[in-house]
Amino acid sequence: MSDGGQWKPVVGMVVVNFAFAIVNVLFKKILDQGTNTMVIATYRLSTSAIFLAPVSYYWERKTRPRLTASIFCHLFLGALFGLTLTQYLFLKGLEYISATFACAFLNTVPVNTFILALLFGKEKASMTTKAGRTKVLGALICMGGAVLLIFYKGIPLTNPHSRAATTDILNHADTMISGKKRQRWVVGSILSLAGCFTWSLWFLIQAKISKSYPFQYSSTALMSFLGAVQSAILSLSIGRNFSMWILRKKLEIISVLYAGIIGSGLCYVGMSWCVKRRGPVFTSAFTPFTQIFAAMFDFSILHEQIYLGSVLGSVLVILGLYILLWGKSIEAGDCGEKQAHLAREEEHRDTEAQIPAAISRSNP
Repeated sequence: MSDGGQWKPVVGMVVVNFAFAIVNVLFKKILDQGTNTMVIATYRLSTSAIFLAPVSYYWERKTRPRLTASIFCHLFLGALFGLTLTQYLFLKGLEYISATFACAFLNTVPVNTFILALLFGKEKASMTTKAGRTKVLGALICMGGAVLLIFYKGIPLTNPHSRAATTDILNHADTMISGKKRQRWVVGSILSLAGCFTWSLWFLIQAKISKSYPFQYSSTALMSFLGAVQSAILSLSIGRNFSMWILRKKLEIISVLYAGIIGSGLCYVGMSWCVKRRGPVFTSAFTPFTQIFAAMFDFSILHEQIYLGSVLGSVLVILGLYILLWGKSIEAGDCGEKQAHLAREEEHRDTEAQIPAAISRSNP
């Protein structure tokens, strides 16, 4: 692979996470204005399906294979876990906490993917090897950071001399024991973390889809359509107030169109392509960029506070994430050395087997 080919997945995933950060900030803004969670999700996925349907038909109509029952089941599960449940849980969590804080939990996605891959037998972590111990240590540090994010808020670190920040500091002791505020913080954190777990399942399902149905536009269009149907059913089962389906404000319409075309359309196509090229763990390893970009938007546009607990928890989560990735790089190096050693042994055996035959041919 050329240097340009190696950098394409990296640049692509940075752009994808920048786009996701914009989606999260826009959704936080319209959720604070009272827009229904599942209405957003349904319109977003419907927009994505409508946008990608003609694109997938034009680009992949000649090479796309027949849609089998097995492939459809995987696409249905991918839509359920990666789109419907992930959006429902994450957006519900976003109602209680800031976009930056919600994005902090996205950093657990690679570790969640690793843990789920262990449970499903897709990964190995032997404690007798350096790679196995490193991966387990990274997973434990990351989950410790997630627990810290949920249960410790801390003092505000931004605008400490502003009136709002001063009020927060004066009421800090009350905040830590206040039932309502405490409950909102914990509930929002648990919902966001649960959404990250369902998204981690999508990466494993998508790795399977990319092998049996490696057509990013078609698979994303189908998953968006299935996710829109699932989200509509879930929304109608929760409440049947039909007035909530009418988007009246310009920001609501812009947010849904952007999230559908860019967030659920092009971004999921890009992630599917990256999973196919470099695997699910590499693809999910770029999630910390979403938090970084969201923090920039949150602080500059929404003027949200950044708290000590968020920073400490995020540092632990990101540290654990890259320790896990370091362990995987050690494992990849060990596998490469083992394969090279086996190849040398096989070549040596072939050479030894050829010597007697050569000797017998040389003797009259």
